[in-house]
Amino acid sequence: MAVCPHCGQQIDTESEICSACGQPLSASAAPAGSPVYPEQAHIMDVKIGDYFRAGWEIFKKFPGGFIGYFLLTLVITFVLRFIPIIGPIAAFVIAVPLNAGFFVVSAKLLKNQVPEFGDFFSGFKLFPQLALLGVVSSIIIIVGFICLIVPGVYLVVGYVFAFMFVLDRGLQFWPAMETSRRSVQTAWFKIFGFLLVLFLLNLVGFIALGVGLLITAPLSHCIIAAAYDDIFGIKAAHLISMRQ
Repeated sequence: MAVCPHCGQQIDTESEICSACGQPLSASAAPAGSPVYPEQAHIMDVKIGDYFRAGWEIFKKFPGGFIGYFLLTLVITFVLRFIPIIGPIAAFVIAVPLNAGFFVVSAKLLKNQVPEFGDFFSGFKLFPQLALLGVVSSIIIIVGFICLIVPGVYLVVGYVFAFMFVLDRGLQFWPAMETSRRSVQTAWFKIFGFLLVLFLLNLVGFIALGVGLLITAPLSHCIIAAAYDDIFGIKAAHLISMRQ
């Protein structure tokens, strides 16, 4: 058996197309058992201004959808917090699948497709991998913060594109996390600066009586989607809502 260089799934060595992700296979697939980190990028430049402009253009195409879905995520999370024991756990587990919808809709808009509100829930079609990614990465990050804080900050930045690799490349949670981390570490301080500017944007939204977050929070997702598209190139996320 060999391993698909795109998604990390085991494949038949005679197959020409991966049965898991549908990508064409090269003649030299990685040996089974070896770690596969497909499309790891060496990030040369982080164009913060371009990402903000592109993110704003994405947001302007579907503002009601982005704001409405953000409000819905707040309501869902708020309600779950009041359910003893199970509620907070559920809120923690569904956090990444919920936020994944912003990327799917942003990807469709970047591909000049018309999104529907239901596209925001596309992340739940890949719920197991996205939920595992959220839980495992959070645990690792928490451990990193306990270990003198710096490792935690490194991982928060490193995993920023991880769930997008699950959605866009069909990776399982661990290869997605490692592909993101290994790519980001080639320009870690630049990505950190980019995320710091996003944090300041949302801080301004919060200071504006919290109402500004209705725009800055979903806008931030659009901006990160634009960054991912520039660095890695969106391939399939805009089609996820049509997968069965």
